[in-house]
Amino acid sequence: MRPSRVSRTALLLSSAFALVLMPALSHAADAASDKGAEVVVIGKRVIKGSAGATGLDLSLRETPQSVTVVSSAQIRDFGLSDANQLLVTIPGINVEADETDRTYYNSRGFDIINFQVDGVGQPLDWGLQVGALDTAIYDRVEAIRGATGMLTGTGNPSATINYIRKRPTKTFQADVTAGYGSWNDLRLTADVSGPLNKDGTLAGRFVYAHTSSDSYLDYYSVDRSVYYGVLSYDITPRLKLTGGYSQQDNLADGVTWGALPLNYTDGTPIPYKVSASSAAPWTYWNTHDHQSFAELSYAFDNGWTVKGIYTRKSYNEDAKLLYPGGNPDKTTGLDPTSDNGAGDLGITAYSGIYPSIIKQDMFDVIATGDVSLFGREHQVVFGINSAHAASYKWERFAAFFNYGAILNGVVPAPPEPTYPDAYLAEQIKTDTTRAYGAIHLNLTDRLKGIVGFNAVNLKSIGASYGVGEDRSEDKVSPYVGAVYDVSKNVSLYASYSDIFNPQSQSDINFHRFDAATGKSYEAGLKSDWFDGRLYATAAAFKSEQYGLAEFAGYLQSTNPAGAGYNADPALAGKAYYVGIDTLVKGYELEVAGKLTADWTLNGGWTDLTIKDPQGNTVRNYLPRKTLKLATTYAVPHLRDLKLGADLRWQSDVSTTSAGYPFVQKAYAVADLMGSIRVTDRIRATLNVKNAFDKTYFGGLQWDQAFYAAPRSVMLTLDYKY
Repeated sequence: MRPSRVSRTALLLSSAFALVLMPALSHAADAASDKGAEVVVIGKRVIKGSAGATGLDLSLRETPQSVTVVSSAQIRDFGLSDANQLLVTIPGINVEADETDRTYYNSRGFDIINFQVDGVGQPLDWGLQVGALDTAIYDRVEAIRGATGMLTGTGNPSATINYIRKRPTKTFQADVTAGYGSWNDLRLTADVSGPLNKDGTLAGRFVYAHTSSDSYLDYYSVDRSVYYGVLSYDITPRLKLTGGYSQQDNLADGVTWGALPLNYTDGTPIPYKVSASSAAPWTYWNTHDHQSFAELSYAFDNGWTVKGIYTRKSYNEDAKLLYPGGNPDKTTGLDPTSDNGAGDLGITAYSGIYPSIIKQDMFDVIATGDVSLFGREHQVVFGINSAHAASYKWERFAAFFNYGAILNGVVPAPPEPTYPDAYLAEQIKTDTTRAYGAIHLNLTDRLKGIVGFNAVNLKSIGASYGVGEDRSEDKVSPYVGAVYDVSKNVSLYASYSDIFNPQSQSDINFHRFDAATGKSYEAGLKSDWFDGRLYATAAAFKSEQYGLAEFAGYLQSTNPAGAGYNADPALAGKAYYVGIDTLVKGYELEVAGKLTADWTLNGGWTDLTIKDPQGNTVRNYLPRKTLKLATTYAVPHLRDLKLGADLRWQSDVSTTSAGYPFVQKAYAVADLMGSIRVTDRIRATLNVKNAFDKTYFGGLQWDQAFYAAPRSVMLTLDYKY
């Protein structure tokens, strides 16, 4: 049983302030603000650059790929407390919220399946984020759009998301926040960091965050806690050891699996309330994510650095889910095609209990440094990565039963069925070995080039829901790029990479797809202005991907003449896929930085086409045009007043429901913020999300959907020491 919200809140508040006051008394002399890692912040973006895009320490001007970095300032200003809220603000990235607790991400026409923490790859089940990933432990988030040949060697030509953890600081600092908002949304955080010995060679940092919230959706609520601790030890001036542990427990009740049917059987849209949900009060989706890591780095006299990293991830999940299928008749609210053995009494539903365990061990060795060739210095990186992953999933699948009638947009809550004993539905072990290298060629004072490769070997054994997962695949992906400085403010760039995307989806005969392959190109212009305070880019891109698995439907056991028929009733309701070839072309514009000392502007425009080889548009649930634009304006003499707005617009998207098209017209959503210094140490921030209360669906990837959140308000008090 969970503790009551009142007792839990009192406990968390007292614990959070104790974390601040106790270190503050013993470290009062060190209360100067920490400078942290040396980065240059322009507006809300960290503009200096990152090794995340190529493995090389390059500025954004020197990187021949599109890179956006979201800083801690933007996260704080706009209350981006989870990854879904954060990623939706990044130019060129879309967040498909098709279910309450399972989210897809895409960019440049393809799903994003590559996610990293501090540059180390993290396992996501089919690229899905289950539960909301809390941002409290991250200093910034990098989005590298386009090909993944240099970064990971596998994946789609979409993007790689790299979460950069907070690290210990050399001087003491503490930060505690408490926020309360719509639907009883309570948010508490504590972040304490500083030296742990007199000479500062040992430092630590602890972060805690807690969210407890009801929802605008019927039945839905979330209780999420995050813990993070990290230590860094300078063994010698050249040898450094860092280790840490994080844990996120995400407990969600009243969750959706699938969502609401969009059309009646005659093609008429169903008029739901914004709060409508296909969930039931007895459903839940609980996840527990544990990660530990250790890094040992040594800096040689000649400037070379060698780093070894070990990462351990243990992910446990337990869910009781309810899935409705079919479309209701407009007059009766029943599904005329259903046959669940009970006489066509409503929408057909099924439910199951799904415990699962995913474990992964990763080892990385990375060497970076400079070499002299032809009288010039060139930067080099090479590394080896080895990962072992094991996935175990159980299922307790209830028989098909009546969901009930959906009439006039009123959604029933069906009773909980009985469940059989669990069986092991998936057992897969995967070993991945990767070797990579790149050189940043300093060809002339104006012309720089990058040549690299990524060699991947992937082996797996096991089975998943009746599909054999035994395989052995390998691929060497080349990566080439060039940057030419036209002037001190403007650079031209171009890059190319192969595509190699191993897949787990299966076709109608339950045969797993081979890896999708292809090519990705990008060219553009990068510039910085006003002494580096403003960064602006323009990019054109093209991708060709062949054999990509695309959802086609669900297997049926009751209709032998229908598509997807399979004689085994146990396989009914399982998804199957078809392979498609996809061609994407488009361009992006982006700006990030300060127009004046007090006025920031960040955002971008994306325009693309997604077609098959015959010229037909595909993946129509993805918007072809998107605009992201955020701005803040500070008034220092008015108690550091800051006002801001974040605008997101996207073009039409569509899907098919009951055999009829369903279109969501173009829409815009605006978030507003304002903050002011109440005292020398306390700042108050008011965030208004979806300020104009726009009604829209969170995603149309399937033939089901539910409405995104209406207007909400949160007030946060931030205490810094």
